[in-house]
Amino acid sequence: MNLDTARGPVLYLDGVTVSFDGFKALDGLSLIVDPGELRCIIGPNGAGKTTMMDVITGKTRPDSGEAHFGNANDLTRLSEPEIARAGIGRKFQKPTVFRHHTVLENLDVALKTDKRVASTLRAHRTPAQEERIDEVLGMVGLRHKADEKADLLSHGEKQWLEIGMLLVQDPLLLLLDEPVAGMTDEETARTGELLRSLAGKHSLVVVEHDMHFVESIARKVTVLHEGRLLAEGSLDAVRNDPRVVEVYLGR
Repeated sequence: MNLDTARGPVLYLDGVTVSFDGFKALDGLSLIVDPGELRCIIGPNGAGKTTMMDVITGKTRPDSGEAHFGNANDLTRLSEPEIARAGIGRKFQKPTVFRHHTVLENLDVALKTDKRVASTLRAHRTPAQEERIDEVLGMVGLRHKADEKADLLSHGEKQWLEIGMLLVQDPLLLLLDEPVAGMTDEETARTGELLRSLAGKHSLVVVEHDMHFVESIARKVTVLHEGRLLAEGSLDAVRNDPRVVEVYLGR
């Protein structure tokens, strides 16, 4: 399935509820993301943003509700590896790269199905894989750092490398958790450019607290509060919604 031929939404959540010891982390949450869309998710701490991503990636099973990816994938029935293989990539807030390997080696590991570093680094890349890695190096702006150890990269560069590690797997849907946390202004601006360039070919769901960054990339914004969808629409529309001002933006 690719985005051009996908009929209907790339992600469909309907009435998803998740409880932990009687606390409803998600309370009947419904969300639709279209192919190629760049969606920002905002909301106060405890709104359910992380739990929502856990449900989408199979880390948490909902108590009730539906969660579908594309036309054929019931996310409530697939394991985490099956969901990743189906085309959902997730980037956590803290970058997780192989610090003592080069940028190129990190991308190599991400590309191969065998994730054991030693065996992967001995494997030969096909011309198509070489091309894809070079393309991704260019996209994330790290071509000039390809032979540098990941440990020597700046915080922002490590974040871009991790996004690159997802991109070499060519996911249809990217979930990004606070991608600009801890970045300099320049790195934040470059990350915005990167995410805008990815929209269309990929669908992106970006969870972010930095409202200036949201403003720079937002097309459609979803506001979560207490595990429910509070408001949705353009940034201007949600910014002027009295409920959103009260529970989030007014603080």
